[in-house]
Amino acid sequence: MRIQDYIDHTLLNPTATVADIKKLCKEAIQYQFKAVCVNGCHVTLAKNELKGSTVKLAAVIGFPLGGMSARAKIFEARDCIENGADEVDMVINIGWLKSGLDEQVRDEIFQIKQELGDKTLKVILENCYLSDKEIEKACKLAVSAGADFVKTSTGFGSGGATFKDIALMKEAVGDSALVKASGGIRDRETALKYIEMGVSRIGTSSGPKLMGDSPKSSL
Repeated sequence: MRIQDYIDHTLLNPTATVADIKKLCKEAIQYQFKAVCVNGCHVTLAKNELKGSTVKLAAVIGFPLGGMSARAKIFEARDCIENGADEVDMVINIGWLKSGLDEQVRDEIFQIKQELGDKTLKVILENCYLSDKEIEKACKLAVSAGADFVKTSTGFGSGGATFKDIALMKEAVGDSALVKASGGIRDRETALKYIEMGVSRIGTSSGPKLMGDSPKSSL
């Protein structure tokens, strides 16, 4: 088991420059990370920079608030896939979930997954705004809609990943979906604890720091 196989090397800052995205991709190739995760406007650039490597390309949609229309999110997903994304990380409509509009939440996820086909869909719940019951419900809705992953956070909310939430999400999805921990993961010890708890991906902007001194360091 290698820690780099879990890392989605992430740069979603609105001030990220072309040079920053190129550096992100270069680091991902150097450290053999699982994926890079970028905003939609950088997908074409990142795809070009990753050409010839095994690093996957993930793009965020409905980011970071999740409150745009389902139609807008579907278009974003299609655009990202057409430009070369391998995976999509989408933010749920948090207001719909908290309003009890379960079918609308599920249908939005379902439509986006249909657009992606065999591409990977990660559903961001933004747990800091949800009760335990809402987290559990969101996980079950995502699974029933065909999501591949449920994910803790955008990193732009009032809180990020917690051990408590990961345990709750793992229990809720069982073997029906994978779990991604994201938001505030900046040290190796924390990342290893999440992996020990059973997460399949770690979303972090601190990938090289998690690796230590050697680009090919392993667990």
